[in-house]
Amino acid sequence: MTNVLIIAGREVRLALRNRWVLATTLLLAALALSLTFLGSAPTGRVGAGVLDVVIVSLSSLTIFLIPLIALLIAHDAIVGEIERGTLALLLSYPIGRWQVMTGKFLGHVAILVIATSLGYGAAAGALALTGSEMLRHSLVAFAVMVGSSILLGAVFIAIGYLISALARDRAGAAGIAIGVWLMLVLVYDMTLLGILVVDQGRTVTAGVLDALLLLNPTDVYRLFNLTGSANVSQFAGMAGLAGTTAWSAPVLIAALALWIVVPLVLATAVFARREI
Repeated sequence: MTNVLIIAGREVRLALRNRWVLATTLLLAALALSLTFLGSAPTGRVGAGVLDVVIVSLSSLTIFLIPLIALLIAHDAIVGEIERGTLALLLSYPIGRWQVMTGKFLGHVAILVIATSLGYGAAAGALALTGSEMLRHSLVAFAVMVGSSILLGAVFIAIGYLISALARDRAGAAGIAIGVWLMLVLVYDMTLLGILVVDQGRTVTAGVLDALLLLNPTDVYRLFNLTGSANVSQFAGMAGLAGTTAWSAPVLIAALALWIVVPLVLATAVFARREI
């Protein structure tokens, strides 16, 4: 366990030295603040709580931005260090490859925790300073959204490690990472929507659709945040889906956890057999 924590601390120090934490935090804070003050304008007309509107806006931001940030952090975690020669030096010490992988993962997740908590926390803090009313259930939903955003980031860090363990060079890893981001964030949902329009419910029933949504971590995240709270789902236009989906919040969290474990285990297995 000590070796794992040493590796995790090393990754955090490297991120601080390379300004990754600062850049990510500032980016998330700037976009979160923009969405908070621009997106909360309709609350008086639709009767939604201001923080509920912010949750909808930030959830949409998270689906696009957090996976991209996570993949940028993780796509060269293995292949990049192989090319630089630092991984061979690291493995010359009495440390297992699984410890290297676990330590890197914990370190990169810690970076996301810091950046997401500070970036999104700035939005809630700004609302509090303006005197906006924030109900207790909205604060709980906001905290849950931040926590699940970190989980989504951890999913794509694990996927990034699998890419990095399989790729032959950093350029290839970067290309694959962008392709994976496009597929899971944009192409998958557009393809699914097209299938639903053409199928007209003949083959893709509600149960099949629920299963297909679990195959994409961004859809699992969207379902969890935009259908978990009645106020949020009503404003997000997903009240109908919230009442028909078969998946409860614990099942969706378990699905996100599985999306973390499976790629990370596969990445560790590939890394264990890779020649350095």
